[in-house]
Amino acid sequence: MSLSATLWNANQDIATACLECSFVRGIATGTLPRDRFANYVGQDAFFLKAFAQAYSIAAAKSPDWEGFQVFHHLADGVLQELQLHEGYARAWNVEIDEIEPNATARYYTDFLLATAWRYDVGTTAAAMSPCMRLYFFLGRELAKNGIPESPYSDWIATYSSEDFAPLVEQLETLVDRYATETPELHQMYRYAMQCELEFFEAAEKSPSEF
Repeated sequence: MSLSATLWNANQDIATACLECSFVRGIATGTLPRDRFANYVGQDAFFLKAFAQAYSIAAAKSPDWEGFQVFHHLADGVLQELQLHEGYARAWNVEIDEIEPNATARYYTDFLLATAWRYDVGTTAAAMSPCMRLYFFLGRELAKNGIPESPYSDWIATYSSEDFAPLVEQLETLVDRYATETPELHQMYRYAMQCELEFFEAAEKSPSEF
């Protein structure tokens, strides 16, 4: 079994908790309050900008040309994902740049950027891959019986699509190529998975509840 698969399989409990949390279930059923999703889009836009920066840092530190190219390609994928968020913002009249990042978003992005600056590219790829693999997992699970008609159909379609799959696989290939399996690597991967769950849990709250 590859290292990326080993890491993912070791954290199925958190993946399942994300799938079953009320925010994701609200997306699945279309019953999530629109203000919660609008706030999530703003928080996620803040996160994705840091995610793209982490990819760029890893690209600059890559030990070979192939890794450099793949990290930059993945950063471009994040920029395309941000365009989806901007589309939501326009449709719902949300100023995503004016949404104040909550503490959960900040400590997650701080962790990713600190990892990108401090550690080798394999460790950075491992810390970033939970986000990509988890969203693909959630998208596929929610689309199992067809994508329902709801305000959140585009979200499900994006993360369940065959276009998203190669990005997940490319990042995990970088984990397998550059990372070394250690207890610390397992801890960092699990920490990132826990951050994902807490990000969804924070999104269940209205901004006034923070």
